[in-house]
Amino acid sequence: MTPYADNPALSEFITTKEGLESVLGRPGPRVVAKVVNALDDMCLAFIARSPFVIIASHDAEGRVDVSPKGDPAGFAHVLDHRTVAIPERPGNLRADTFRNVLQQPRVGLIFLVPGKGETLRVSGTARIARDRWLRERLAVAGRVPDLVLVVTVEEAFMHCTKCMVRSQMWQPQSWRPEGLASIGEAMVVHGNLDISVSEMRAIAENDERERLY
Repeated sequence: MTPYADNPALSEFITTKEGLESVLGRPGPRVVAKVVNALDDMCLAFIARSPFVIIASHDAEGRVDVSPKGDPAGFAHVLDHRTVAIPERPGNLRADTFRNVLQQPRVGLIFLVPGKGETLRVSGTARIARDRWLRERLAVAGRVPDLVLVVTVEEAFMHCTKCMVRSQMWQPQSWRPEGLASIGEAMVVHGNLDISVSEMRAIAENDERERLY
């Protein structure tokens, strides 16, 4: 199947900065000025209240990954105004973010706080740390993480509420999770696995109970 991006049905693409700005215009001075190169008190407070961060990274060939990370609020530990440490909890061992950072260290982060319209965007470079003192500081329920993603901040800024307002992200009446595939079903179908959906679902649910930390 030909992707629509390569289909003659789509023919008007913007390929230059000038073309983009001719449609959108340029950002105003206040929008440009809001970017800071270190975490101030507002950023620190936001990170301390955030239980969820989305991390974007890419490999040497430009393939992009976006991975979610979640834990009790404040799990992303600020070491100083330019450094944030994010623990890696037990998972499926794909470790896409870490494998990418070994090739290209640049990452982008979006911190969310439930019920809060604004988000905090942070970008910089990352390294993979194994220092015992740091891993112990990020332990939960006595479980010490094996790895920590340490991000050196280059830019940070607050993102406006419009995307949350449009999406009704924090409005329970808009939530419609019913009818969507579970991780068990997706793994069986996408991986063409020789196992039933119920068996795969049981494995996933056990993993959630036994391997959170």
